[in-house]
Amino acid sequence: MTREILTLGLGLGAILLATQALRAQETSCGERAMIVERLARDYGESRQSLGVVGGRQVLELFASDETGSWTILLTAPDGIACLVAAGARFRRFDPVAPGEPA
Repeated sequence: MTREILTLGLGLGAILLATQALRAQETSCGERAMIVERLARDYGESRQSLGVVGGRQVLELFASDETGSWTILLTAPDGIACLVAAGARFRRFDPVAPGEPA
């Protein structure tokens, strides 16, 4: 009986944690244009680079040389973008040629 209660409690805990993780993901996504405007307005960030992921999604790096803040944004074909990561102390480096030490 005690084992069943413990298993049930762990299962419910896992469901609650998964629900919170999904809510966190939902709140970090939105219409790309709105997110880009907010990054510019609130953080002074502009797009620094981009790449295509899986042939369908666009991964962009936004950053501010003045404040050092940076954000990585992943945008789906439907225009919905999600924040992947954000941080501080952004630094720009000159490109390194392939084969040279980084």
